[in-house]
Amino acid sequence: MRILSITAQKPDSTGSGVYLTELVKEFALRGHEQAVVAGIYQEDQAEFPDGVSFYPVYFCSESLPFPIAGMSDEMPYPSTRYCDMTPEMVKQFLREFLRVTERAVEDLEPDLILCHHLYLLTAAVRERFPEYQVFGFCHNTDLRQMRKTDLERGFIREQIRRLDHIFVPQKAQEEGVRDIYGVSLEKLTRAGMGYNSTIFRETGKKPYDGVTRLVFAGKIAEKKGVVSLLRSLSLLCCRKESLELYLAGSTGNDTEYEKITELAERCPYRVEFLGRLSQPALSGIYNQCDIFVLPSFFEGIPLTVIEALACGDRVVMTDLPGIREWLLEAAPGADIRYVRLPDMKNTDEPDQDGLPEFEKRLAKELTESIRQERAHKTDVSRISWSRIASIVLDQKR
Repeated sequence: MRILSITAQKPDSTGSGVYLTELVKEFALRGHEQAVVAGIYQEDQAEFPDGVSFYPVYFCSESLPFPIAGMSDEMPYPSTRYCDMTPEMVKQFLREFLRVTERAVEDLEPDLILCHHLYLLTAAVRERFPEYQVFGFCHNTDLRQMRKTDLERGFIREQIRRLDHIFVPQKAQEEGVRDIYGVSLEKLTRAGMGYNSTIFRETGKKPYDGVTRLVFAGKIAEKKGVVSLLRSLSLLCCRKESLELYLAGSTGNDTEYEKITELAERCPYRVEFLGRLSQPALSGIYNQCDIFVLPSFFEGIPLTVIEALACGDRVVMTDLPGIREWLLEAAPGADIRYVRLPDMKNTDEPDQDGLPEFEKRLAKELTESIRQERAHKTDVSRISWSRIASIVLDQKR
């Protein structure tokens, strides 16, 4: 089969990028001919299996003179918010992506087009190629954009409804897609999430030296709960030398990052900023640490939770909509403690008045997890990219 995958973002720097890249790898293992269209910068190097043709769309170029359009307001690289795009920017965006996509379609003559994010580019591809079978992937940030941003909303909704099939991570996104786009249930499949079991696995290298090591991985940003995490540590009653926090990831907001580093300097425990890590390096950190913390106020399917569980960590995370239900099915018996979210002003912004109580709840669950000392092994074997690839291909008519 000939498969064309499309994303408006980098294919390697966010959860949706990992999703696309891992599916491309899985399809390659099965012998399918492939091509990828993605938005990158001139200095970027996209890595795909041998034989996969790459069709880059270059941002900050003469034809597309602004940073990559990000599905999140804060990306781990320079980006443009969709809500800030002018009509001229939208015109440039669509013109360049469709020009490159038309070349990829002409070269590959795909049997199937897979578009990531139910948003502007996917809608444009659906309209431009009505004779092709086009599937869409919801990554949750697209639902957020539709709720918060007026940009081409009518056009996007109309074209997303015309997709041949849509894959969602779990029930919460299924309900969101039906509500926002008016898509029938017959067009929707819950595909879940995969993880790379060859990289993320227990190595038996946890120190067990009397120090409890916490790790967070993701964007170093307020909406990811990093500020609240640092504040919550001051509420713990651990000896100074008995606790350490590692923050893995990059930031898209210098002002927030400065605030976070100042909080880290005042923290009663050691805090180390690791920057953005490769997957093998991140697995190494998970294997050195004891507790993975995800205090985020908004997520789709948090792949980092599965990766950390696979490396033998116990988890403390916010009780995000639909995630507990999915994890109970995907990773039964997982060593996870959930923290009730504060009241939210919208999909990813907490009511500031509720943060002190949220941080107390986070500190309480962290304390309980620290006292537990050892995690019990979690079975994550039913979560795989191979399974998702089969689910996608099963919908091919």
